[in-house]
Amino acid sequence: MSNAAPARKAPDQPWRTEGTPDDGPRPPGGRRPRGRWWGLAVTAVIVFLLVYVGLNYLGGGDEPTISYTEFSRQVDAGNVDKIYSKGDAIQGQLKQSRDDPDGGGDYTKFRTQRPAFADDALWQNLSRHDVTVTARPVVQQRGLLPNLLLSLVPIVLLVAVWIFFARRVGGGLGGAGGMLGRKAPPKPVGLRPGTQRTTFADVAGIDEVKGELDDVVDFLEHPDVYRRMGAKMPRGVLLAGSPGTGKTLLARAVAGEAGVPFFSASASEFIEMIVGVGASRVRELFAEARKVAPSIIFIDEIDTIGRVRSGGASVGGHDEREQTLNQILTEMDGFSGSEGVVVIAATNRADILDPALTRPGRFDRVVNVSPPDRAGREAILAIHTREIPLAPEVDLARVARTTPGMTGADLANLANEAALLAVKRKQEQVTQSDLSEALEKVQLGAERTLVMPEEDRRRTAYHESGHALLGMLQPGADPVRKVTIVPRGRALGVTMSTPEVERYALSEEYLRGRIIGALGGMAAEQVVYGVVTTGAENDLEQVTNIARGMVARWGMSERVGRLSALPSDAQQAYGLAAAPQTLDVIDSEMRRIVDDCYAEALRKLTEHRGQLDALAEALLASETLEETDAYRIAGIMRLKKDAEV
Repeated sequence: MSNAAPARKAPDQPWRTEGTPDDGPRPPGGRRPRGRWWGLAVTAVIVFLLVYVGLNYLGGGDEPTISYTEFSRQVDAGNVDKIYSKGDAIQGQLKQSRDDPDGGGDYTKFRTQRPAFADDALWQNLSRHDVTVTARPVVQQRGLLPNLLLSLVPIVLLVAVWIFFARRVGGGLGGAGGMLGRKAPPKPVGLRPGTQRTTFADVAGIDEVKGELDDVVDFLEHPDVYRRMGAKMPRGVLLAGSPGTGKTLLARAVAGEAGVPFFSASASEFIEMIVGVGASRVRELFAEARKVAPSIIFIDEIDTIGRVRSGGASVGGHDEREQTLNQILTEMDGFSGSEGVVVIAATNRADILDPALTRPGRFDRVVNVSPPDRAGREAILAIHTREIPLAPEVDLARVARTTPGMTGADLANLANEAALLAVKRKQEQVTQSDLSEALEKVQLGAERTLVMPEEDRRRTAYHESGHALLGMLQPGADPVRKVTIVPRGRALGVTMSTPEVERYALSEEYLRGRIIGALGGMAAEQVVYGVVTTGAENDLEQVTNIARGMVARWGMSERVGRLSALPSDAQQAYGLAAAPQTLDVIDSEMRRIVDDCYAEALRKLTEHRGQLDALAEALLASETLEETDAYRIAGIMRLKKDAEV
C-alpha cells in the first residue's frame, strides 16, 4: 500500500488531489471560453496593423529623395547609370556617389518626381548620355509574405511575455491572480480508474483518534441519515499533536475510508508576496471541493496563517496572511452542512491559533493526536515492516518497549534505517541486531571514529559508569538498557535508560531521581579525579530544564507555591511573566534542588566505589555493556515490573 503524497494536477495549483475525477474531453459543439482571450486578441491585431503599416510605409529604404533639378544636372553631367520610371515617379542609380544637397550624406540610389509641366526632352537627353531605362525597379521592395512574417514576430514575443507573467503572478491563465479575465467554466469529468487509497488499515497506534473520526467517515458515507435526523456534522476538524504523530496520514485515511475526493495543501502554499493571491486560491480550492462533493479539504500546518491576529495595522506579507485566513473563515461560514465538504486541518501549535478559527461553527471539533503507547508502537512497527523481510528472531514487542515517546514517523525511520543496515551488511533479512543498532543511530547519532588518549578514555568510562550506577541504585529510576564509550554524535559516551512502562504523570521523587542520574557523570569524575570537565554540558542542560519545571511550572517548591510562575511560550506572547522577586526565588529553589541531588550523587558513588570501578573497567575492556551485563557486573538485581508483560 503506497502512502506517497498525492500529486498536483498542475504546477500552478497550490494543492494536491487524491481520488478526484480527471478532466474529460471537451463536449462536441461546446463553446471555447472567450473571457480570458479577448484582450490578448485585440492587442495582437493592433500590434499587427502598426507593424505592417510601418514596414510598408515607413521602412521603404534609405535612398534619398532629390530635386528634379539635381536629377537633371546629374543627367547632363553623364553621372546617371540607370533609371526606372512609373508615371512621373523616377528611381535611379548614379555611376559615382554624390553629396545629398539636403545634408543627408553621400548617395548612389535616389528617387525624384518629374513635374507635370516639365517639357525638357527627357528621353532624348537620357539617350544622348547612354542612361539605361530598366523595366524593373531600381530599389526592390519587400513582398507581402516577408512583411507578414516580420510583423508576426513582435506578436509572438508579446504573447510569450503575456503568458509568462500571467503564470508567475496570476497562477496561470485565468488563474488565482485573475490577470486574464474570468476562469473557464468547468468541463465534464470522467472518473479516474481505481487506485490504492490510504485507509484506517494503514493507521495504527491511535485508535482513540480513529474512533472520533469514524463519525466523519459515517457522515460522508451516509449523509441522508444525518439530514433526516436534523444532525449536522462539524464543519471543521482540527488535528493537534506533535510532529510525526500521523495527522496527515489520518486525514488521508478518512478520505480513503469514505471513498471521497481528498484535497490537501500546506497553508504556506497559499501565501504570496502579492496581497490577495492567497485568498483567491482559497476560493478556488473550496469551489473545486464543492464540485466533487462529498469531499475532504486538508490544510496542513494551519498555524502558518491561523495565528492570533494583531490589532495594529499591517502591510505586505502579514496583511496577505490575514486576508487568506479571513477567506478560509468566510468559506467555512458558507457551508450549510448539505454540501458534504469537511475541512480537516493539522497543527502542532494549537495554542497559538486565532480564536475565530476554533470557535463552534468552524473548527468545532479538536482531536488531540498523541504519540502512541507501547501496544500502538508495536502495531505501527508491524505496518512499517510489512514489506521488509524480518528474521524469525525479531521481536517487535521488545523494540516497542525500548522506544517510548517515539512517534509514527520516528518508527518508520527506525524500520528504514534497519533495512539500510541489512543491505550494507549484504543480509537477506533484517535481524534484531539491525533494529537495535538502528535505534541507537536514530536516538544517539552515528558512531564516530575518534582516537582518544587513554586518560580521556578512562575518564569517559567513569563518567558513563556514574550515570549507569546511579540509574541502577535510584529507586523508581528508568532501568539502564545500554552503556557505551563509543563516540556517537557529539557525545563521547552514552548511557541509555528507558522506562519499563508508559509514564503520563511524573512524581517529584522520579524527577529528583532523573536529576541525580544526570549528575552521575560529573559526580563520578569528582569522586575519582577530584575535577570537573566539559563532558557534563548536555547533562547540565537536562538538569536545568527538569529543575526549572519542578519549581516554576509543576508546583514542587514550597517557597514558590502552587503556581505556574513561568508560563508557556504562548502565554508569554500576551505579556505574562514572573515578577523579579519571583524569578529570584525560582533561581534559589532550582539551585537548592540541584545541590541536594548532587550531594546525594556524590554520597552514593562514594559508598559504592567498588561497583563504580568494576563498571568502568568492564567498559574499558569491551566498550559497550548491554543491560544484562551491566547489572551483573554492578552486582545489582533488577526487578521487572508486571506492567512490562
